Amino acid sequence: MASGRLAAGPLYPPVGSTTAILDHSALLGSVPEPDWYEANIPFVDVPDTTIRDTYYYRWRTFKEALKYTGPADGWIVSEFLGPVGYSAPSGGIDAAAGHHLYEGRWLRDRRYLDDYLDYWLTGSGSGPKPATDALNDNATDWAHQYSFWAVDAAVARASVTGDWRFLTDRLPLLARQYEGWKATNFDAARGLYWQTPVWDAMEFTASSYQSDDPYHGGDGFRPTINAYQYGDARALALLSRRAGDNAAATRYDTEAAQLQKASETVLWDPTTSFYKHVTKDGQRIADRELIGYLPWYFHMAPMQNSAAWAQLKDPQGFAATYGPTTTERRSPWFMHDALSGCCRWDGPSWPFATSQTLTALANQLLDYPAQSTIGVADYVTLLHNYAATQRKNGTPYVAEAHHPDEDRWIYDGAGHSEDYNHSTYTDLVLSGLLGIRPQPNDTVRIAPLVPATWSHFAVENVAYHGHNLSVVWDRDGTSYGRGAGLRVWIDGVQRLQRATLGDVTVAVPAAVISAQPELVDDAANVAETGYPAATASYTWHGDTAANAIDGQNFHLDVPSTRWTTYGSPNRSDWLAVDLGAATAVSDVRLDFYDDGGGVRVPDSYALQYQDTAGTWRDVPGQTRTPTTPAARRINSILISPPITTDRLRVVASRTDGGATGLTALQLIRQPDPAVSVAFTETSLPIDAARTVTVHTRLTTTAAVRSRAAADVRTSLEVPRGWTARAVATRRFGPAVTTTWQVTVPADADPAAGLPIRAIARSAAGVNSALLPTRYQFDPADYPTIAWDDDFSTDRLAAYRIDHPAAEPSPRLTSGSGLLTAAADTRAFAVLAAPVTAAPAGTAIIVEPSRFAGSSPEDSLFLGLSAGDSSNALAWYNNHFASSGADVRVNGTGYPDATGGCCAAVRWAPGDRFAVVSRSGKLTTWLQHDSQWTLIHTAPIGAVVPTGWSPAFGLRLDAGSLALDRVTIRSR
Repeated sequence: MASGRLAAGPLYPPVGSTTAILDHSALLGSVPEPDWYEANIPFVDVPDTTIRDTYYYRWRTFKEALKYTGPADGWIVSEFLGPVGYSAPSGGIDAAAGHHLYEGRWLRDRRYLDDYLDYWLTGSGSGPKPATDALNDNATDWAHQYSFWAVDAAVARASVTGDWRFLTDRLPLLARQYEGWKATNFDAARGLYWQTPVWDAMEFTASSYQSDDPYHGGDGFRPTINAYQYGDARALALLSRRAGDNAAATRYDTEAAQLQKASETVLWDPTTSFYKHVTKDGQRIADRELIGYLPWYFHMAPMQNSAAWAQLKDPQGFAATYGPTTTERRSPWFMHDALSGCCRWDGPSWPFATSQTLTALANQLLDYPAQSTIGVADYVTLLHNYAATQRKNGTPYVAEAHHPDEDRWIYDGAGHSEDYNHSTYTDLVLSGLLGIRPQPNDTVRIAPLVPATWSHFAVENVAYHGHNLSVVWDRDGTSYGRGAGLRVWIDGVQRLQRATLGDVTVAVPAAVISAQPELVDDAANVAETGYPAATASYTWHGDTAANAIDGQNFHLDVPSTRWTTYGSPNRSDWLAVDLGAATAVSDVRLDFYDDGGGVRVPDSYALQYQDTAGTWRDVPGQTRTPTTPAARRINSILISPPITTDRLRVVASRTDGGATGLTALQLIRQPDPAVSVAFTETSLPIDAARTVTVHTRLTTTAAVRSRAAADVRTSLEVPRGWTARAVATRRFGPAVTTTWQVTVPADADPAAGLPIRAIARSAAGVNSALLPTRYQFDPADYPTIAWDDDFSTDRLAAYRIDHPAAEPSPRLTSGSGLLTAAADTRAFAVLAAPVTAAPAGTAIIVEPSRFAGSSPEDSLFLGLSAGDSSNALAWYNNHFASSGADVRVNGTGYPDATGGCCAAVRWAPGDRFAVVSRSGKLTTWLQHDSQWTLIHTAPIGAVVPTGWSPAFGLRLDAGSLALDRVTIRSR
């Protein structure tokens, strides 16, 4: 279906007027998608090739860490390239978020960090999290899971971009982040914040080993969180003044001064001249840890404390070939068990702490009075060593932690630690080594920390306050051909020229904050579950089709974010995306994976959509850039006029029959900023053969409302076979609310999670809102009672007893309203009811009376069984308070059909469990306070045949487990 013409969103932000001093292509080398770097990063040339090459490597790793999560949260910056179980939604981890903001502040495209800040302030990263030991039981939201210098980092970023309005608009949210630590971690009597070392991202530290909990570490007053809060208070004072709230600014300045005074009293050890961890009972540990330099990171340390810097050069302090170390060598805890496995921050060289220390050192050298303890040469040596540490087999590489004295990474898990984004480096080069010191006013300070022996360096295309800044030092003019001495250009116009290096301040024109249009990728599915869903004609076993739409775009072998056809017998293969509900498609972007070996860019490809009859057709009106497929760059396809479709696919071909692949398939949409469309509901409960009501709300600005009424058109797109009909429209002020009736066909799978989509089209863009649908279990939907056993009499003989494990049956007794399973050792039995599961849907409902309290097995099973070796059973383990599923057919296990493990759930007396077998899925439900809640889903349809019996099972190690009732209902 065609719709009106729309302009395509830009691939990259325009660079604008600038200089052309450096050979960017030569500096970048063979990076994928070089146009992204050309548009975004400052280009640097320095005589130290180790520092220089690591600089471009670390921009590559930062680009890899950019993850598009969907229209709700947009972009985040990930820490690990692959997901980890303790992260916030979509993979955010706030431990290194301050590093991410400092590092990414130099990017020209502001949308990445605009989204990322909002993720932590208002998005999923600010949302509630379980207050559990594994996720920090002292915090109830993700943005306070780990210590986080959020406000300071946001202000540091604005000092580069010049976009202060973005932060002042969010001042209440930034203040809330700061105040959140007060509510949980502030000791008013001491005037200091406390933290548990593991929630500083620092488990197994020297201070931790001196507690009764070496992993977590004892709670204490630490230089980390106190310096972070000091920095945030000072940043809030600056923002409050910019917002005109001088009273708030004074309050924050006062809090910062009080925190500084308390830190000097409690944390500073005058005997050893260092800031240290102090236990909650007031014991200051003897050991120096690298975190003692954090007060300088935030300009919190007074100038008289500079003697602490001697420890960076002391062979018994933190000095190391691949250092600095995280704990001083003279400590008895130095490298304690550090080689026994990750993650022990008691000596290894840790990029997280190294980058904090180098930032602090640059501040000491540039912002404090001169002193004789440490100097510029020391900074350059430490930076060079840090760069040299980031190698593996001679190639740039960063993982989790490095041996301080040997050329090897010691915490480096395959498929986990590669290109670990947990520190800064490019910021150290730009703001430290090259001395570009961002300012909150219309100036830039340039104070390089380079050796006197360097004859040249250059930095070009620094996106600063909306302008382009270039700085060149060329002692005799022979390196760059732009003349001798120090020169500074702004927007390609020379603004400074002097014969010598020094500390200079250059006026910059008023900040120009150009609008950067929002671009939405409708194909992205970072969770790789539900919709959009990717399928393929063939996929190499090491890849997945879902990798092509996972919101990440990088060209690594491990971890993988690609789909490839390596080993395919086909001459051509396709990758398809099912959106669930149609969207407007006008801008498709493909990034073909090409490893130069077994997987190569295709010779040709077709872009197709599936029509309502199920036929794949070539998308009409394509304009391709480039015209032929190109590897390791964005292949853009503009579609004019746009089409509205729910299914697209790419068919890639090679004449030699070789393999092809995609690391990214994107469907880019540019919304109209003057229009918004939303659902009034947060989710839509549905069932097959039913009609439900849903409401959309269209809101427009006054400028849009002055246009012709037809200028904004709203539609509701529903899954194939469903119908939608508008039944009422009501205007209230700037909003128009439309009531729709949506009919779900009788053969639909209500648990499929298909979305419905509201679309608002205007001359300036396409706005969209997705509403997830869900099936809500109700026993009344299964009106036929196929089996009901209240255990008032003994009907055990009617059941078939199956044994999925080689374990004896428990002693089973039935009567007086209870079925009891008793055992002295491990016992297990599955009771299959004398009925067959109904193809249209069966619900097995069980009312437990009590659990045995045994360990580790104290479990209830519900689902389907066809004998000892064929079962599809959801389970609840009362001891571990968790739920999952096991699937076996003729003795073969099918882990892909289990739905993953595990869901956390805790049964309470009076609760009921239900398992529904329907549409090829087992869904597990818990009823508490009369409300049924979905626990777990197992997609069994691909492996479990029809005709199995509904069943329940009891497994325990000792004691007795009892049920009140078992009911089997069908549709």
